[in-house]
Formats: sequence, structure tokens, C-alpha cells
Amino acid sequence: MGDAVATTEPLLRLSKITKVYTRGDLAVPALRGIDLVIERGEFVAVMGPSGSGKSTLMNLIGCLDRPTSGSYYLQGRDVAQLDRDALALVRLRTLGFVFQGFNLLARTTALENVELPLLYAGLKSSERAERAREALSRVGLADRAGHTPNQLSGGQQQRVAIARALVTRPMMLLADEPTGNLDSRTSLEVMALLQELNGEGLTVLLVTHELDIAGFAGRLLMVKDGRLRADDKRPPHSAKQALAEWHDSEEVDS
Repeated sequence: MGDAVATTEPLLRLSKITKVYTRGDLAVPALRGIDLVIERGEFVAVMGPSGSGKSTLMNLIGCLDRPTSGSYYLQGRDVAQLDRDALALVRLRTLGFVFQGFNLLARTTALENVELPLLYAGLKSSERAERAREALSRVGLADRAGHTPNQLSGGQQQRVAIARALVTRPMMLLADEPTGNLDSRTSLEVMALLQELNGEGLTVLLVTHELDIAGFAGRLLMVKDGRLRADDKRPPHSAKQALAEWHDSEEVDS
């Protein structure tokens, strides 16, 4: 990522970020001047109605798209000015991605799915396998390394996807509706894992439609009409405690 920057530099800083999509002769503004700073080690949730611009914001932060105007500094580097190849390197070395649909290769084992980003990074086979096993162990799936996605539950598939995001040892994890396809118990398990990773220093940025899921983050951003309408910090709820309470209620019901 170039020269080291002072530790006081925030992980990312957005300044006057706009994004305008062109559809024929029509200009459609998606973001209208976003200013945002995220420090290392934060757990940030982003909410907003459909069409609010939150997905566009996530794509820009994840270097999947570039702003129409404004600056985006990631680890002190203005990535808004980078070309496509340089952005790909930033994604590979600095960011990890988790999506609602898991995006796992169906006929490929969990271990091979997790190895995939390292293949693009050019690591040797032995190192890829070692780091993939380490990542699977980190999410509690060391004993599922040889299973394909159809042999895993939805929650296990999402854990494999999280392991795949972790295997490159990123500075920040970007999670787009990671609990959207999961039941309540499994959602709590995934959020407990994300909180644990965040507690170890990983910065987490989560997009969600669910207010209760956003409550597990320590900071909530509300996006509406392409603008940042609210930015609130508050003590997060404990996903582990919520999971324990869920189990207790299930035992009572049974």
C-alpha cells in the first residue's frame, strides 16, 4: 500500500463524495456530497431505504466503483484516483467482502473456496492451503474443509464466505446484508462472530435493512436520498448474549 502512514490517520476518509449515474440523457445522482471518517477497529452499520445510496456508498468504499467527484483516502492514499488494476490490488490486499448470497463455488470444497483469493494473489499451493485452513478454523469450520456448499447449512456457508474474506488478512471487512438469507438463530451466530473479529481489531462495515442487526454495531449511519442523514455512536448489543437468550427461550417453549 505504499509508504507507511501515521497511526493517527483514520482508516478511511471520504470528502464531498458524489456519484452520478448516466442513463441516456438523464443524470441520476446516487450520492450527494458524503463526508465520512471511519477509524481503525470500528464496527459500523449502514442503513437506509431502497434507493437511498447505501449500496453505492458500500461499492465506493469497497473500491468496486469510483466516485464522480470528491476524494476517498484509504490508509492515507487517495484511491479515488487509482486506475482499475490498482483498485483491484487494493481490494485484494486491504478489503474483505461478505455478501448476502454467499457467492461460493458450488462444486468446490470449503477449503478451495477460501483459497480462491490467494490464488489471485499468486501464493504457492502449500501456503494457500495453510492460510485457508487457518481461516476456516477461525470461523469454527476446521472439520468442514472438505465439504462442498450443498453439504453445509446456510450459516456454515456464510462462515465459509467470512473465512474467504479473512484469508487475505484484510484491514476492513465489508459485509452486505450478511444475515439476509439466514434464520434468527444463525443470524445471531454470524453477528457474534463478526463482533468477535471486531474485538480482535478488524474494522467491520455492515449494510443491513434490519435495525436489530444494526444494533450489534457500535456506530449507525443512516443514508437517505444520497446524503448521510445521521451518524450515531452508542454501546452495541451483545450478539452472544442475544444468542444465549434465544436458546433459553427455545428451551422454555419446548
